[in-house]
Amino acid sequence: MKIRIEVEDGRQESEVVIKCARVDDSIQKIHQYILDQAAGVVAIAFFKQDREYYFPVSEILFFETEGDLVYAHTAQDSYRIKHRLYELEDLLPGQFMRAAKSLILNTDKIHSITRNMASASLVEFSGTHKKVYVSRRYFTQVKERLEERRNVR
Repeated sequence: MKIRIEVEDGRQESEVVIKCARVDDSIQKIHQYILDQAAGVVAIAFFKQDREYYFPVSEILFFETEGDLVYAHTAQDSYRIKHRLYELEDLLPGQFMRAAKSLILNTDKIHSITRNMASASLVEFSGTHKKVYVSRRYFTQVKERLEERRNVR
């Protein structure tokens, strides 16, 4: 596979063109990865006490519900948001996925998974003490997503 980057002075918008003999699984993964990266600019307001914050969603480790509220967790803090989890599933880029009824994970931030065959599996993140549990129902999907990401990179 050949890869080439061309820089054009005065270009207003970047364009990615994939030239191939046929669309196979690897081309589809590359295409999806590019789409996910392009969609990475999601504007979500994060709230803590009386302040409103704006930062890239790529900093989020996970989103979780607590009662009727939804919280976004970074490595250092947590913020309330006004979206429901089902709304976030449509808004967020591809590295985010449902991992339990009340949890959406950023798969790019996962450091390790400790599988528990009888119940939920423990997920740990890079650079933080925060941990969450992936339900048995979603474990296989999370593992598959991690494998896909590893193979694309």
